[in-house]
Amino acid sequence: MSFTHLDEAGHARMVDVTEKQPTVRAASAAGFVRCSPEVVAALRDGSVPKGDVLAVARISGIQAAKRTPELLPLAHVIGVHGATVDLELVDDGVEVRATVRTADRTGVEMEALTAVSVAALAIVDMVKGLDKATSIEHVRITAKTGGKSGAWTRPE
Repeated sequence: MSFTHLDEAGHARMVDVTEKQPTVRAASAAGFVRCSPEVVAALRDGSVPKGDVLAVARISGIQAAKRTPELLPLAHVIGVHGATVDLELVDDGVEVRATVRTADRTGVEMEALTAVSVAALAIVDMVKGLDKATSIEHVRITAKTGGKSGAWTRPE
């Protein structure tokens, strides 16, 4: 078995994508922030003491997508040409979804996962004073398009 991120001596390396042609690619990810009923009520009525939680989370996720290579050392520096973070308040927390798009040599799955993760972290940061038990769950890729492997959607 060969590993793409290890050289012949077993040392970590970044895969060389120089020869690959840029193509349009997208990836979507999702996660969930589980909150107490009190936190959900505060999110619904805008009474969280730290301010507009969902606005901060949305911007945090978009910013995180653009900074993924700073966090994941083997991730390529690519152009993030589009990023959306969607948040839906539900009875037991916040559904977090992100889609990231590029026209580059490698995919944006890590960028989408990073967007969801950091948006979820921002929510926890903003509400932890109300409920220290708030948790992040089920961060996962939900779909991707483009590249050599083509389109993929997570079976639900």
